[in-house]
Amino acid sequence: MGKLFGTDGVRGIANTELTGRLAYELGRAGAYVLTKETSHTPKILVGMDTRISGDMLEAALTAGICSVGAHAVLAGIVPTPAVAYLVRKYKLDAGIVISASHNPVEYNGIKFFNSEGYKLRDELENMIEDIVLSDKDDLPKPTGEFIGTKSIAEEALDDYIDFLTASGKVKFNGIKVAVDCANGASYKAAPIALLNLGADLCIIHNEPNGNNINLNCGSTHIDSLKKLVVENGADIGFAFDGDADRCLAVDENGELIDGDKILAICGLYLKENGKLSGDTVVGTVMSNMGLSVMGKKHGINIEQANVGDRYVIEKMLEGGYCLGGEQSGHIIFHEYNTTGDGIITAIQMLTVLKVKGVKASELAKVMDVYPQVLVNAKIKNEYKNTYMDNEEVSAAVHSLEKKFEGDGRVLIRPSGTEPLVRVMIEGTDIEQMQHDAEELAAIIEKNLQ
Repeated sequence: MGKLFGTDGVRGIANTELTGRLAYELGRAGAYVLTKETSHTPKILVGMDTRISGDMLEAALTAGICSVGAHAVLAGIVPTPAVAYLVRKYKLDAGIVISASHNPVEYNGIKFFNSEGYKLRDELENMIEDIVLSDKDDLPKPTGEFIGTKSIAEEALDDYIDFLTASGKVKFNGIKVAVDCANGASYKAAPIALLNLGADLCIIHNEPNGNNINLNCGSTHIDSLKKLVVENGADIGFAFDGDADRCLAVDENGELIDGDKILAICGLYLKENGKLSGDTVVGTVMSNMGLSVMGKKHGINIEQANVGDRYVIEKMLEGGYCLGGEQSGHIIFHEYNTTGDGIITAIQMLTVLKVKGVKASELAKVMDVYPQVLVNAKIKNEYKNTYMDNEEVSAAVHSLEKKFEGDGRVLIRPSGTEPLVRVMIEGTDIEQMQHDAEELAAIIEKNLQ
């Protein structure tokens, strides 16, 4: 992992870690690296979520883009997957999103898309990072008429909503849907698209004020959606995260349908209709064992990618697969978009619900979830990728792996976006797993804080 880029772009506390200066430098370097082969004035789409620091970072990023002679096209507040789609629709040279996804308001981030709407491979991110961190400054410094400009993409949100609406192959009349917009970038797009498709909606957390994004709401705080579903007698509920590239569902009883179950439900539906390419679904190393068990039962191969939806899409592209995603709710339907798209996920889940004519809880029975515990160990950021160099930590990890060998699994991995090491144990004895995970996390924190 680089010094700036994590699993989903550059992220940090806005104005202290992710400063205006850094945003400016990322704008310069990103615009140069992504467009240096163009023979025309490059155009770069910029979108952002609803957090208060977005305006500051947009201004700095735009200045960086213009400083190397590129043109910034500002889409304003739109979901991350809207940028991935609109880069292709508008035939632009690159896209940039200002968002910290599911993180609290004090964080923000910058992530890049290429001209085809895909997140960047490691080597391109490394090139951008090397330029930003270099002592030399060899980037172009155009003057006069060659300095870049900006324009406003007035129709960006409407064009994305039209795309979402067109992706629905059936109408959802008669289905009551609860929606939690996380006070984030989906607050307009999700309700309008679902209403266009005939759903009866009850909506919460769709009044962003710049400071309430992800605040006790959205896909990382699912309880309020569960309550909304049950109290309103909804058939299903969906929660997005701040930039709407994630979606989790809740059945009519208020029970969670996580990303793994969404993959199982939609993967089986696609296979039954002859549309699951290669009879394969791409998950991650964090996918629950139940997904693999479900796959074996129904003749579906489950591939595993590294955590991060850009790694999922890389494996999908390698194998020509159409469906992949993460337990956290990043689900990629490659027929429609090139990255995780929470609203597309909701539409596809509603399609299965409508066509099959059964309750959401019945759909969710396709996969049994094996007990899984996840404990975060807070560490200094500098140790995120070298935690196994510590002898006490290394010994504790190997001991735990040996303990669960043959009766579960242990997965230790650094967070791509926060100063954390995640301890995940999967098995049968939930109390023992919780105890062991907390014990290992404590050892990691003691040695690496």
